[in-house]
Amino acid sequence: MSNRDLIGRIIYSNSFNPWFNLALEEYLLENAKDNEIIFYLWQNANTVVIGSNQNPWKECNIEALNNEEGKLARRLSGGGAVYHDMGNLNFTFITSKDNFNIEKQLSVIIDAVGKFNVEALFSGRNDIEVEGKKFSGNAFYYGEENSYHHGTLLLDVDKSKLSRYLQVSKEKIQSKGIDSVKSRVVNLKELNSDIDISSLKKALVESFKKIYNLNAEEFIAEEEKFNEIKELYKKYSSWQWIYGETPIFHIKYEKRLSFGSIDINLNVSKGTINEVKVYSDALKTSLPYAIEKALKGINFEKASVLIPLKNIKDESIKKEIEEIVLWLQEDF
Repeated sequence: MSNRDLIGRIIYSNSFNPWFNLALEEYLLENAKDNEIIFYLWQNANTVVIGSNQNPWKECNIEALNNEEGKLARRLSGGGAVYHDMGNLNFTFITSKDNFNIEKQLSVIIDAVGKFNVEALFSGRNDIEVEGKKFSGNAFYYGEENSYHHGTLLLDVDKSKLSRYLQVSKEKIQSKGIDSVKSRVVNLKELNSDIDISSLKKALVESFKKIYNLNAEEFIAEEEKFNEIKELYKKYSSWQWIYGETPIFHIKYEKRLSFGSIDINLNVSKGTINEVKVYSDALKTSLPYAIEKALKGINFEKASVLIPLKNIKDESIKKEIEEIVLWLQEDF
């Protein structure tokens, strides 16, 4: 299909909620017409987005994110974990498989930043870089009829939060999930202080229209008026989608406490603890069994783990359990 046969649509989301924006993205994917290419621009506030096959506990400091009122989201596409805030602009190309052209799509991004004298290149790791530093990570999803290509554009991202949320201790987790590849990152603002979100959007739209030779219509998707995606929103905001899609993994908590050593081993499947094995040299032999019984079948999240431990009724191990709870409150 030639460019002249294509119909272009540019869609801006007015929401900064990742669950809405990802739900809208999937809705557009499902409903894009054969002769249509959609260029979708959106932003998320204080969010970590993980790939479809990633383990959130391995990729993200969930507790820090929750404590700072951030959101965790899982997308359809593969690839690694990314941090989004209002200094980041996200883009998505959505079209049929016949019209899907990664090289052309990337050229829109590279042409747009070139307007600000930023000479960018696409690297083999699905990144767009300047002098070896990444400012855009890209990922892809291939549906039965339509596909999408989306990515981040780091304009003025809070690097301290990016580092804090995405760097976690992985030594105690064994998982078959896909790990993120860490890259050196750079904000576009560091390369040209004149770039802001508004001017970047304008440049992207101009490059999109030029490269596809289209007079694309522009629309604003308003969260409060978009009733068509209620079910998709429920999916993206659900515990089952965010955590339950996690690959099976094993995690170990080990510590020497006042009563002796404790070694808690958990197998987690679909976000739920399905096996527990506890080892200890504590004199009270009922301790490991009580912990195993309390934790089996529990959702693997801090509050869900601590509550059944606190509710163990065996008075003979009360002090030991209290010490374990205090430890896990810090180390979970």
